[in-house]
Amino acid sequence: MSTTIAPSIETIESTVLDNGLRVFVKPDSRAPIAVSQIWYRVGSSYEQRGVTGISHLLEHMMFKGTPRYPEGVFSEIVSRQGSRENAFTGRDFTAYFEILAADRLPVAFELEADRMANLDIRDKALQTERQVVLEERRLRTDDRPEGRFLERYGAVAEAGTAYAHPVIGWADDINAIDEHDLKHWYRQWYTPANANLVVTGAVDPSEVFELAEAHFGILQGPQAVQPCDPRALTPPGERRLVYRDAQSQLTHLRIGYRVPSFATAETEEDAYALMMLAVILDGGEGGRLTDALVRGSGQATIVSSAYNGMTRLDAEFTCHAVCPNNQTETLEQSLKSQIARLSGEPISESELRRARSQLIADHFLNADDIFNQAMQIGQLEAIGAGWETFSKLEHKVQSISQAQLQAVAGRYLKAENSVVGILSPFESEAKCE
Repeated sequence: MSTTIAPSIETIESTVLDNGLRVFVKPDSRAPIAVSQIWYRVGSSYEQRGVTGISHLLEHMMFKGTPRYPEGVFSEIVSRQGSRENAFTGRDFTAYFEILAADRLPVAFELEADRMANLDIRDKALQTERQVVLEERRLRTDDRPEGRFLERYGAVAEAGTAYAHPVIGWADDINAIDEHDLKHWYRQWYTPANANLVVTGAVDPSEVFELAEAHFGILQGPQAVQPCDPRALTPPGERRLVYRDAQSQLTHLRIGYRVPSFATAETEEDAYALMMLAVILDGGEGGRLTDALVRGSGQATIVSSAYNGMTRLDAEFTCHAVCPNNQTETLEQSLKSQIARLSGEPISESELRRARSQLIADHFLNADDIFNQAMQIGQLEAIGAGWETFSKLEHKVQSISQAQLQAVAGRYLKAENSVVGILSPFESEAKCE
């Protein structure tokens, strides 16, 4: 077992067990609580057509029991400790967590280590969970105009990448996945060498490492085969989607740009600059878009921008607006004009100060919660950016200049990187040219 200790300023320590499991610990003794999260580096972007949704379906199956702890016993044990547990699947990871009294951490480790190695995948349980997932898909996507639109938008916006299909999977694939598929997926990806264990809270790192060695160190498994995705793809050119839906009551406009993530950016400054540009455009009531398009011209009733750089492949910088009169052509040009301003003219000092203050305040507010601390470590490690990335956030945000923001906007927020998506009521004729 080799150990590395991170800089004391962050008080994050890590170790790698002999079987490849990586363990990260961030002590926070303000309350006698601990968060335990186990992150597997596999999600929907690791899937191929035919088995889309299998990562999420396996997440459901992980609660169906092992020979030692049959179905329902895991949750019963956690509940008896006065604790909470759940799981989530993303494009780049699947994670399981417990929130519990710090002295109950051995219980979480014992349960998670057992189902990492001994999951009992049975066809009867699969049939039950398949219907649960299909119902979840119906509620979130199939029965909602916005869900149907976003699924189609994603397929166009992420064309040629592993992000083009939804995390929950396509319905025909969910129906086709069988017991053999799940067992293969479980054996391939649910291995210590493909997992990160993250613990935050009132814990001692050396004790956590000993505990991890006792419960997880005895497990064996193959090295996971990493997907052969390019780190960055040349965008296929300007794309366009117009989706008319009879059940839609509102007209939505989305403009997205393929941009680097923290994992794919040539320099970290590019990713931090994109974060700042999104806040300058949005940033609540003080953002440019609300000021110009809602309070100013009234072309939109709702408008926002967003950048999530926490992805292992390239990310998306998105602007979204709800159009009150179906005049999407005018709104689209206004949105693009606001985006062009980012590279065409210097950002004012007052806007720069506001964006910096908001990002730094949000960062520290988020980091005040031990669950969010674990989430940040887990996500950054899962995408390959490294937990140290956000330890530099305050310094990076403070140091990025107006010229850097203009340069990044000009480099990435341009037509050949873009996709335009319009959702409109079926009977309307949303102007899109």
